[in-house]
Amino acid sequence: MMSQPRTPPRRRFGILVGRRRVWAISSIHADVGRLRTIHGAIERRLQPGDALVYLGNMIGRGPAVRETIAELLSFRSFFIARPGAFASDLVYLRGSQEEMWQKLLELQFAPNPAEVYRWMLDHGLAATLDGYGIDRQQGLTASRDGPVAITRWTNAVRSAVNGAPGHGNLLTALRRAAYTAGNELLFVHAGIDPTRPLTAQHDSFWWGGGGFLDLTEPYGGFVKVVRGFDRHHGGLQQAPFAISMDRGCGFGGPLAAACLTLDGQVDEAYEA
Repeated sequence: MMSQPRTPPRRRFGILVGRRRVWAISSIHADVGRLRTIHGAIERRLQPGDALVYLGNMIGRGPAVRETIAELLSFRSFFIARPGAFASDLVYLRGSQEEMWQKLLELQFAPNPAEVYRWMLDHGLAATLDGYGIDRQQGLTASRDGPVAITRWTNAVRSAVNGAPGHGNLLTALRRAAYTAGNELLFVHAGIDPTRPLTAQHDSFWWGGGGFLDLTEPYGGFVKVVRGFDRHHGGLQQAPFAISMDRGCGFGGPLAAACLTLDGQVDEAYEA
């Protein structure tokens, strides 16, 4: 069994302290209607001591990115205003879509920016750019014109997002993973590499996932590892040491949410 590393920096990982249950929401892909329905279900069932983790891919693919981020911010305000709640009880994870967004803002450093940019457009980024009124073609032109042109364009992208209050702050406050302080539950976006410690996962969080449900022992001493994106969209699947909960929201399927107790059991599960 891999031993749990010393506590990672809080700026990289969300740490849920003193919570009894954790709600988790799978990849949203900017489907704000389904998100609002799930938020309504959670709001009616919240208990004192509950925490909430969004498992990444909040943006990408869907057309309502601005509305989705606004809904996330609105629900956050409600969630942390409850008696006994703290801001640290709610965590947004970085998914593959948010990782692409970060890479977009650093496009001037890519060795082949035009190729990277086109790949990201084809894998969900186009809808996010459209949602903020950003001209995709200008990005393609800039990616061919060199670092100065790319920097000028990515600065315009930042300005477009920062023009929506709170949006830029949310997209820069994402965590790589989250876990309960007693090492009961670990929440990730897509997968983990079981041969590496938590602090050395890197791209496995966003692009991994193969064999996720086949873990043969607790990873890092956690009771369960929970993920929110499955490229096969297999729904709520429970294995001895892992839980996968993606039903394909953004690909024609519903949005999934589940409430987990610290012993790794699913207390409640919902789809919208």
